[in-house]
Amino acid sequence: MTEERYPTDREALERDCDVEFFIASGPGGQHRNKVETGVRLLHRPSGIVVTATERRSQHANREMAFQRMTERLEEQQKVVIPRKPTRPSAASRRRRLEEKRHVGQIKRQRSVPPLKD
Repeated sequence: MTEERYPTDREALERDCDVEFFIASGPGGQHRNKVETGVRLLHRPSGIVVTATERRSQHANREMAFQRMTERLEEQQKVVIPRKPTRPSAASRRRRLEEKRHVGQIKRQRSVPPLKD
């Protein structure tokens, strides 16, 4: 299974993304409520959508959206190296068994001894 690699530089993102502006809700007053400051990016090849509505400035939100898109694409394309299972060492097995014995001893001491007649 070969997964396609997408470029994450700014020029490629601007070429491959649809940019949409919308009126962002939330605090910010009249400036935010009347102006389309929210930015939504759709990366056409992968279908990833990110939005940025934190700032009252459309320019700042646009920069934040492109930064988020870069992070999402890099995270999606990260190569995961499969872990090779290994056997525990003799010392770690010994430590584990000693700890289990110790915990068992503590639990036995918690119990109430039976009454003798």
